[in-house]
Amino acid sequence: MKRTEKSVIEVCLFPAAGYGTRFLPATKAMPKEMLPILTKPLIQYGVEEAISAGCHTMAIVTGRGKRAIEDHFDISYELESQIKGSSKDALLDGLRDVMNVATFSYTRQKEMKGLGHAILTGESLVGKEAFAVILADDLCYSKDKSVLTQMVEVYEKYKCSVVAIEEVDLAEVNKYGVIDGSEIEPNIYKVKSLVEKPSPNKAPSNLAIIGRYILTPDIFDILRTTKPGINNEIQITDALMKQAENGKVLAYKFSGKRYDCGSMDGFVKATNDFYNMPL
Repeated sequence: MKRTEKSVIEVCLFPAAGYGTRFLPATKAMPKEMLPILTKPLIQYGVEEAISAGCHTMAIVTGRGKRAIEDHFDISYELESQIKGSSKDALLDGLRDVMNVATFSYTRQKEMKGLGHAILTGESLVGKEAFAVILADDLCYSKDKSVLTQMVEVYEKYKCSVVAIEEVDLAEVNKYGVIDGSEIEPNIYKVKSLVEKPSPNKAPSNLAIIGRYILTPDIFDILRTTKPGINNEIQITDALMKQAENGKVLAYKFSGKRYDCGSMDGFVKATNDFYNMPL
């Protein structure tokens, strides 16, 4: 993997502190972000997508029991000495390439208080520039430009926060943050409001936010004063609503396919599709 040209978005934040309870008992001792699609863990797919978009600093918010993520993006001298010179040595080439072009930093989210809180926890790793956010259990595939690359292009033009959206069945909107917006150019919407997990009869649309964001740094000050919402958690949609009130949030209907690998159905679908995908 070659180092891509420097992007206007240098840092990608990965909230990775959740318990992954939908995959118990597999996730009792293994982070859900390390669940593999074929031979590669979910978080590595996310890091590779970030690199493709020009991000080279990976800021990962972890929690207790997540050391496997740090170990994955590090050298394993014992393993590598055992397979050196064998046919299996090449199996680590892709991961070595990732480690050569990206730097990794970590901090821990001590309490699970929602995605907004996880993002706020990563402030010290991000700095004062706009940054990307990838939720690793939303695995995205695009044949040409990656989803995050597409979003960076939108950010370069408009210089405001951008959320990735896709159309979902109206019966499914209660699983997502949902936008109300007007299309200002093909597949780009100016967001008027956002609602977290609305019931189908109260949803402003069926345009659901998925696990890809580009956020401007003022989001941290907003998150600091955002009160807990649904499930008594600090919701990123509530903070984005504050930005949207000032006309500073766009939603982008991306080109590509997204797999909800936080669910068993999505995980199995991704595994089957990637297995049958031509190389």
